[in-house]
Amino acid sequence: MRKFWYLGVLTLTLAFLCGASLRGSRAEVNYLKGDYVEARTASVFAGACHYNGELTTAGRDALMAWNVASGIWGGVNLAGVRALAVVSADANLADAKAPRRSELTVDSSATEAQAAALVEALRSGHAATLGQIVSVRRAPVVFKHEGAAYAVGASSAALNVEAMPDNLCCKMPQLVWYEPLVPLAGRKVGYTKKASYAGGPAGDAWERAGENGAFYGSFSF
Repeated sequence: MRKFWYLGVLTLTLAFLCGASLRGSRAEVNYLKGDYVEARTASVFAGACHYNGELTTAGRDALMAWNVASGIWGGVNLAGVRALAVVSADANLADAKAPRRSELTVDSSATEAQAAALVEALRSGHAATLGQIVSVRRAPVVFKHEGAAYAVGASSAALNVEAMPDNLCCKMPQLVWYEPLVPLAGRKVGYTKKASYAGGPAGDAWERAGENGAFYGSFSF
């Protein structure tokens, strides 16, 4: 009887420890989700001739912006943290093999722990897209999303994007030539009212306006 009693206690103890371990591992799982918008230096929705005309001469730069709605990375709560990246490549960003460099700006209202965690999350989740991160800075990052309109700005970069009229990107998907730089749920093509970069570690200054050169949607990773 004593032998069976010991076996019962041991079984209960192991079950408790395994349950606690599983609960702990769930609590430490990294995940992020929120709003995302990007603006490219090429039209992502256009006629075939327009697309071919830009393929080798444009599309080498982009602005990428994240607004974290919820999530934890490395045990740090990142809800409400915003970031913007400027990416520049030696060829059109559709070329996954083209060397690229980027600079990241994390909103200055985030704590140091939050900033470090978000940079690590972006390195982990989008290493190929960002390429060599040549600069990480702290500065105010504005990320406004009202309806299908986005207004994002941080130090030397800014974008204003609106929805395309009548959801043309969904009605005419054959004219969407690119994919967003990060996977998105509910991906839509946006109209770039204006997107600009004043120049810096990522590359030379550029500006684009009045074209269907943006993507937006919800991100998660």
